[in-house]
Amino acid sequence: VQLQASGGGLVQTGGSLSLSCAASERTFSSYFMGWFRQAPGKEREFVASISGGGGTTRYSNSVKGRFTISRDNAKNIIYLQIDSLKPEDTGVYYCWALWRLNYWGQGTLVTVSS
Repeated sequence: VQLQASGGGLVQTGGSLSLSCAASERTFSSYFMGWFRQAPGKEREFVASISGGGGTTRYSNSVKGRFTISRDNAKNIIYLQIDSLKPEDTGVYYCWALWRLNYWGQGTLVTVSS
């Protein structure tokens, strides 16, 4: 499956962004999906995930209450709504899919200015 992430950009502290990830796979609803991020000089870390049907979501403690993951299986897209952005949210955000294997998108850069 190919994943295409978009929506990153430069935003001020407290601002919002909406990230999208489009998948090429027709059996999209079978895939467990999510987002990871990698800050400069740090390892990639888990941000959020969503089950195939969208009924189960998980978030890292650092983003819980500020980020919302969702999906539209009719459009083969997942979303990450990011609110109340902080400078520590800066990084490259990667879309991720799981079904037997892990799949990664190319990443989209989010920069939060203080």
